[in-house]
Amino acid sequence: MHVLDMLKERGFVAQVTFEEDLYKALEHEPMTFYLGIDPTADSLHVGHFMPIIMASHLQKAGHRPIILCGGGTAMIGDPSGKSDLRRMMTKETIAGNVAAIQNQLSRFMEFGDGKAMMVNNADWLLCLNYIDFLREVGSLFSVNRMLTAECYKRRLECGLTFLEFNYMLMQSYDFLQLFKNHGCRLQIGGDDQWSNMLSGADLIRRKEREDAFALTCKLIMTHDGKKMGKTEKGALWLDPARTTPYEFYQYWRNVADQDVERFLGLLTFLPMDEVRRLGALRDQQINEAKRVLAFEITKMIHGQEEAEKAQDAAQALFAGGGASESIPTCEVNAAMLAEDNRLTSLLATCGLCASRGEARKMVQAGAVLVGETKATDIEMRIEPEMIGADGLLLRKGKKNYCRLILK
Repeated sequence: MHVLDMLKERGFVAQVTFEEDLYKALEHEPMTFYLGIDPTADSLHVGHFMPIIMASHLQKAGHRPIILCGGGTAMIGDPSGKSDLRRMMTKETIAGNVAAIQNQLSRFMEFGDGKAMMVNNADWLLCLNYIDFLREVGSLFSVNRMLTAECYKRRLECGLTFLEFNYMLMQSYDFLQLFKNHGCRLQIGGDDQWSNMLSGADLIRRKEREDAFALTCKLIMTHDGKKMGKTEKGALWLDPARTTPYEFYQYWRNVADQDVERFLGLLTFLPMDEVRRLGALRDQQINEAKRVLAFEITKMIHGQEEAEKAQDAAQALFAGGGASESIPTCEVNAAMLAEDNRLTSLLATCGLCASRGEARKMVQAGAVLVGETKATDIEMRIEPEMIGADGLLLRKGKKNYCRLILK
């Protein structure tokens, strides 16, 4: 099966330029393509995951990936999907984020001679002569056309800085540099990058008189159009220090029935026949498909051993045992409890609730258990003697757990 047909079958493709030409080019010979990731944090999150999986499919089909870490473009900040200027980061912070992300990416891609390669656009963007850049690249961009791009239109209503206005030119210049230095003809990414990617492909066609293409994947959304990847603690990170393997596993174990088949196709490498079989399960049997989904994704991110631990922990809690070491923990000491030992504060501290306000609402709704006892008093306090040698299990709802440990 042609790789484009396979990506469509699995549900990836959102938009593509010159589809017939790209189809033939991918069929004719191996193509070098790139995926850009701006290092805005020291970890990738689930929003990065789908384009990475798409890149992996393309690599398995014989094409060569370039992973571009945006050490240069991160100095500006992508305005796409943002209602305000991104927080400015120092060069040192960006460099640290790049190193952390490069380490994570090695789990998903094969790097080495003739395989995937990694580049940092800081190597060419930070030494640009601005006047030369404006003359060479800026003269080919129409401001009128740029202002119609989705990445700018939304921001014009609340304020767009000139700093951010340069972002499209910089990303387009990345594509041009990769074309010149590595023969890269295809950029892939999330559909929110469509305007920037079109501009890069157009820049190559205008300056080099050569074919270049853009291919976007759909953003990870639920069946009812909500953005995926948020937890009580914020983003769903791929770094286990930010989102534990158990929390990661539970997130996917608890997706809606209607989303299971689509996520199996997008976020695992299971054969599509197996995806369709699992997606056809109904009622209680759909839990088998959810377990497979959660296990396969967790295994890809955290490895077989951590996936098995997370699965065992989930099963232990479901069975009422709750003794697994893989259950998320939160350490407290006597001094911390002496300062504030309110249950609502501890629920927020351990991440089961986003705030004390939410914790109060959960207690009032009867959705919080302390050990095996339902909490009913919003002023309930956790004394040190209540935390045994194995800790004290806190639960919000049916599926969110944390073990309180006394140091």
